[in-house]
Amino acid sequence: MTTVSAPKRAPLWASLSPIVLLLVSLIVIIALEGADAINRWSPVVLLGSSLVGLILASATGALTLRGIRTGLSRSGSQILPAVPMLICIAMIATTWMLSGVVPTLIDYGLQWLSPKLFLSIACCVCALVSVLTGSSWSTIATIGVAFMGVGKLMGYSDGWIAGAIISGAYFGDKISPLSDTTVVASSACGVDLFKHIRYLMLSSMPAFIIAIAIFAGVGFLSSIDGTDTDSNFCHALHGAFNITPYTLAIPILTLLLIAARVPTIITLATAAGMGFAGIFIFQHDTSMTLQEAFVSIFKGSSISTGDVSLDNLVSTGGIVGMLPTIALVLSAMVFGSVMIGTGMLSVVTTAFTKKLRKRTSVVGATVGGGLFMNSCTADQYLSLIITGNMFRNVYRRCGLEPRLLSRTIEDSVSVTSVLIPWNSCGITQSTVLGVATLSYLPYCIFNILSPCMSLLLAYTGFKIKQRYQSFASAR
Repeated sequence: MTTVSAPKRAPLWASLSPIVLLLVSLIVIIALEGADAINRWSPVVLLGSSLVGLILASATGALTLRGIRTGLSRSGSQILPAVPMLICIAMIATTWMLSGVVPTLIDYGLQWLSPKLFLSIACCVCALVSVLTGSSWSTIATIGVAFMGVGKLMGYSDGWIAGAIISGAYFGDKISPLSDTTVVASSACGVDLFKHIRYLMLSSMPAFIIAIAIFAGVGFLSSIDGTDTDSNFCHALHGAFNITPYTLAIPILTLLLIAARVPTIITLATAAGMGFAGIFIFQHDTSMTLQEAFVSIFKGSSISTGDVSLDNLVSTGGIVGMLPTIALVLSAMVFGSVMIGTGMLSVVTTAFTKKLRKRTSVVGATVGGGLFMNSCTADQYLSLIITGNMFRNVYRRCGLEPRLLSRTIEDSVSVTSVLIPWNSCGITQSTVLGVATLSYLPYCIFNILSPCMSLLLAYTGFKIKQRYQSFASAR
């Protein structure tokens, strides 16, 4: 009787090499060409790192066809659904602009919102919408895009506007019982959903309050007033679009679909369809034909308002403009598949968790592990599941309760995924808002503070229960 030997495990140095190559290459690109070059070069770097991983795995005997198939299955099942969603988001961006939805929201925002309070209001509104809908992606792709336009015209930098929008949207997503990431995090650790959310508030609420205070402070300390400028922009918008409150029926119906838990892809496709119909219902004064509308959805649109800065704002890239983002998503999927399928990811995680004992070091390693997984798998769902499974026994061994693990992986995975340029969240939000990931990263106050709050609570031991005192009693 013959036995099939198990595949060898790659040594630690080989398992770390693709990750080190990826990070070093990106650092060099940023140093030479700036943060905006990340999106352009990331597919090349990801595929190059994947190739190095395959070569090293083959050389060390860790490469098997079965393993690669498993890696592709696990990574692809999480990341591939993002592709049709990205296409729908590109369609929404074009149809909601041409139908007058976004111009109407911008016009009302310029008239009603105080420039000094804009950042904090944008953050709070995005948080509220995200709590009610359970979706940061949908919140950013709809109301977030409108806030982006209003903030630009008021004179705020792209980074501050995107940071406020993302901070609010991810806070709401994180604490919403309707959020799929919240459900995944709690279930991956075997914690009741509402116990998880209540425990999560201990770290999330202080981080959110600090973020709101910073956004408000930036607004009040800024010299932005721009009443005359706002009036000029509103006049230009009225000249190029039929500004009417009836266009708001489209985003309201979209939010109702999201709140009703209609599948995301159906909701986004319906929103794009309503926007397409709105072109001919609300903008009937335009001479756009049906064929021209379809071409605009595919290739993008360019509208002349008489103001150059406003022209840039109301222009869209269409589906063609989304193709580089889709290429980046697929490249990230390949890298995640190689790291998982060759077992290299398992080698690295085992090496860094086997000696953990103290409470603060365990939580710190979980935060680091979450960031590491977000970088390797390029997907927050996969990262939540793997990190939860990876640290479950560590927490049990150290006498730490499962809800501490579920909170920590939410703080370190769900909210930081949007800060990584090649993660599916970072790729998507960067494209939707038109701001490079590394450009908005320093201003995502809530997303940065969340893992820091986890570490602070672990150090102080606040509200952290222990089953026994053998290891976890010491910090």
